[in-house]
Amino acid sequence: MSILEKVNEPKDFKNFTISQLTELADDVRALIIDKVSKVGGHFGPNMAVVEMIVALHKVFNSPVDKFIWDVSHQSYPHKVLTGRKSGFTDGHFHDVTGFTSQAESAHDFFTIGHTSTSVANAVGLAHARDLTGTKGNVIAIIGDGSLSGGLALEALNNAGDYTKNLIIIANDNEMSIAENHGGLYKSLADLRNSNGTSTNNIFKAFNLDYRYLENGHDMAALVALFEEVKDIDHPIVLHIHTEKGHGYTPSLDNKIAWHWHSPFDKATGLSPTNTNDGENFVKIVNDFMDEKLADGVPLVAINAAIPGIFNLKDFESRHPHNYVDVGIAEQYSITYGGALAAGGARPIIFHNSTFLQRAYDQLWHDLAINNEPAIVIVKGNKIDGSDVTHQGDFGLGMITNIPNLVTLAPTSSEELLAMLAWGISQTDQPVIIFMPEHGVVHRLSKLKTFEKPVYDVVKTGEKVAILGLGGLFSHAEKAVLELEKSGISATLVNPLFAGDLDKVTLTELASTHDLIVTIEDGVLAGGFGEKVSAFLGKSDVKVLNFGADKEFNDSVPLDTLYERYHLTIELLVADILASL
Repeated sequence: MSILEKVNEPKDFKNFTISQLTELADDVRALIIDKVSKVGGHFGPNMAVVEMIVALHKVFNSPVDKFIWDVSHQSYPHKVLTGRKSGFTDGHFHDVTGFTSQAESAHDFFTIGHTSTSVANAVGLAHARDLTGTKGNVIAIIGDGSLSGGLALEALNNAGDYTKNLIIIANDNEMSIAENHGGLYKSLADLRNSNGTSTNNIFKAFNLDYRYLENGHDMAALVALFEEVKDIDHPIVLHIHTEKGHGYTPSLDNKIAWHWHSPFDKATGLSPTNTNDGENFVKIVNDFMDEKLADGVPLVAINAAIPGIFNLKDFESRHPHNYVDVGIAEQYSITYGGALAAGGARPIIFHNSTFLQRAYDQLWHDLAINNEPAIVIVKGNKIDGSDVTHQGDFGLGMITNIPNLVTLAPTSSEELLAMLAWGISQTDQPVIIFMPEHGVVHRLSKLKTFEKPVYDVVKTGEKVAILGLGGLFSHAEKAVLELEKSGISATLVNPLFAGDLDKVTLTELASTHDLIVTIEDGVLAGGFGEKVSAFLGKSDVKVLNFGADKEFNDSVPLDTLYERYHLTIELLVADILASL
């Protein structure tokens, strides 16, 4: 019988010896390895904090003492120890989410999937505790590069002005998703190398008390440190050095690849061979950048701590002086990249839709108002079955309502390359390109310049005109073919432009068709279809918009969402016929 079998809640191991706690940590780590090996998940961050979390629950009294996780992709051990152990066993892997959730447990306080939030949340809860006269320690756990985010630095600044109980654990595993970037992490290295005695101490600069622990996997040292600071009467930072992926050799050999990992063989660390060697849009963009640099274009590729999504580590190996990873600093990436463009360089800024929302002000105030001719590539703006914290389908509606941005939605490799070529050559305005998400197709681009919106009428028909934007243009193609079975020859339109309207084409379509249909791979609210409907509101033509409802979805299967939004071809065509 393993020692973990005796543990269901933190109270079950309050009296454990250090030896027993270490054994418990080994069992928790083995459980995490087993689950991720079968269904995938965040691996390296969780492996780094197993001993720390066991020690926290040994010393503190959760949920009276509140643990506030940053990103919360290092909260798996916390979940195992707080009544959710069954979610890490066969048949129940999806009973718990990959992130903290107050709907899931009284031991969680926020639903968090993005970085740099923990200290601000902890200061807020601590102040609320003091105002309401309740008791308990408030402990923020921040790491994995989150300290470089602007919100984290704002929160540390305010924490330094706080005067009551607040414990901030800086979990320093020397990594972000990839390597850490920025001067802050040189300061942390100085502190590690000096065993916490360096005068180059960013935490003390924020007026925060400070302790350093070199071995964040030493259970006895962790317990002693937490007992020392429990019920402290002022803010303190506990800088704890851990190892990302600790306890599993394959994850130590490639920490970037093991931040989040697909299912793998536990014995070898190897995943099933991926036989998909076909074309992909990421490679198309990378090849384009190679060609432009060979032509002498002063191009710079920029990303905010997610190089793996765009295969930018390979780009960096070829062009180390033309690549910048700004760390977890989405806001900075936009303002910095825009200024590069204003200064004559040709930046391409890479973002995932769900993270770019953090830089909304910079897109608006810096990039758009100043008409800085940077290119922003947005990946992940699609309807999918992700968890609620990483839902990417709001991006297009958010971005396309900002003036001065040329927002483009290619449907093919040729259109993507035409947009990139035009975007890199022009110096008048920012260009946003939403990368298609449903596989590479080939379709010649009729446009070579994109200063003003001009739609591509692919097929001229009657009665119904179907406009399929970007990645869901294929839906429009299939709907047109299906309508032919009902004797309807529909017009097929590739809009190309995600935000600005080709009013000439829309006016002509409205005068010659009974029904205009729009299809988009995102939330309808504020999106492409609503813009078309608003423009055609004074005409007699009927308009149908297909896309996602404005709602948060937590790991809902894509098939279910397509049924809900009538984005299956069968339901879509049925709605069209009913409208006619």
